[in-house]
Amino acid sequence: MSTHLPVDAMTAFLFPGQGGFDGEALRRAKELHPQIGRVFERLDAVTEELYARRLSDVLFGERKADLRDLLDSDPWASQVAIYGAGLAAYEILAARGVTPDVLAGHSLGEITALVAAGAFSVEDGVRIVAQRVAVIERQGGVDGRMVALSASAERTRKLLELVDEPLLAVATENHDEQTVVSGPAGILDRVVAIAGQLGVGAIEIDTPFPFHTPALAPAAPEFAAYVRKLDQHPLNRPVYSPILQRYYEPGDVLADLLAEHFTQPVRFAAAVRHLRETGVGVFVEAGGRAALSKLVAKVTTGSPVRSLPTLALTGGRLALDGTLEELREAGLAAPERGGLAELLAPSVPAEVFAAYWSERGQMVLELVRTELDAFRKSTESRRAEPEPAAETAPAPAPAAPAPASPGSGPRPEAYDRERLFAELRTLYAEALEYPEDVFEDEVQLEAELGVDSVKQVELLSRVSSRYGLPPRESGFRLATYNTMGKITDFVLQQLNDQGAHAAASAAG
Repeated sequence: MSTHLPVDAMTAFLFPGQGGFDGEALRRAKELHPQIGRVFERLDAVTEELYARRLSDVLFGERKADLRDLLDSDPWASQVAIYGAGLAAYEILAARGVTPDVLAGHSLGEITALVAAGAFSVEDGVRIVAQRVAVIERQGGVDGRMVALSASAERTRKLLELVDEPLLAVATENHDEQTVVSGPAGILDRVVAIAGQLGVGAIEIDTPFPFHTPALAPAAPEFAAYVRKLDQHPLNRPVYSPILQRYYEPGDVLADLLAEHFTQPVRFAAAVRHLRETGVGVFVEAGGRAALSKLVAKVTTGSPVRSLPTLALTGGRLALDGTLEELREAGLAAPERGGLAELLAPSVPAEVFAAYWSERGQMVLELVRTELDAFRKSTESRRAEPEPAAETAPAPAPAAPAPASPGSGPRPEAYDRERLFAELRTLYAEALEYPEDVFEDEVQLEAELGVDSVKQVELLSRVSSRYGLPPRESGFRLATYNTMGKITDFVLQQLNDQGAHAAASAAG
């Protein structure tokens, strides 16, 4: 597998299901990333409502709780923790400017993916996860387990035929050498015994119930009826379902499709292959443990694909740190504070700059490339032109912006700051659709009027074009000219310098 992120590849975020939680990694990340605390505050509001307990107290209290501890207590705690960790990882990545082309979830992770894509609110996502647990418990808890076998799906199905139990099912097809079986506990003991005789390894999955089995069919209608009462919103980005083997579509009734998850298998390997074939080359696991990252590596062996974990510990280090570093190097995440962020917006919090860069970064880069190209051509042109003879020297540049339309008529001899300020105020007001009177001399464009850096660069380009200003010097810092008064003084100085240069050329 390549050690570099594929060039021009699409990015997919993967949300884990059962077992996808690393308590220590989540606690460590919470110290560095405020998104985790904010996500779990929203979850706590619902868990207090439903269970009179804050999940944060369980996960981040004095006593460290990991997945095994959660499974040994209330089943809801492990499920909501997996869901919350996935959302928290997503928020961290988004705040660092990482924009996925597609989202996908593994089992429970599909609920997380749909919430991340805006189909349900974060709070309703908790309610859906909690109801998923509640309806199963009302069916008697379904005394069962899930076991991962080191065998292909085809071989596993043949093994299940030997047992001939209708409630046994292939729950998940992870890759060519791992298939998860779900069913009643006692019968699964027989499956594990037969697998051992055939040399097939078996590992129990950390989960409170067996999922994706016919045994859950009676619970599905009640679950669907509950979810139908919640507000469903349009998706703001594509979500691919390894269960449905297709993208969710605008007309889908998500309540019914999520209810189908109770009994339908997760064909994760097939989903990864489909996404790979359609251009995805970077898979980022938004959640705990790095299980999905390892599965992707197995499925895509030999392909130039990168699978990156987040809330997991690798070699004692938080995997999220290395993943963000790789994404930054590939241009898929915003620069860290101290680099481009410090140059463009030194007073803006890193989190705000990252979110801004996620939305507008490509526009900024395009503006910079355009201006650099124009500057290069201008420089080359000046170098190539011969010095004009004195008698053929061009007329001096007009000395002041005319009050008429942009670019028309001669300029007066003297530059008038008050008139220039008025013209710039009109230009900015028309471009931004603001009243002119808000553009006072000392008004802060970004801090007070909300004019972001991209728009400021665009407006300065318009000003340069209108007044025929030369390309800005390499040391120019946008943050220095953060008020209308400073912009006016900058333009006035440029015009004065230009006029003085033209006058000197004419005199020489």
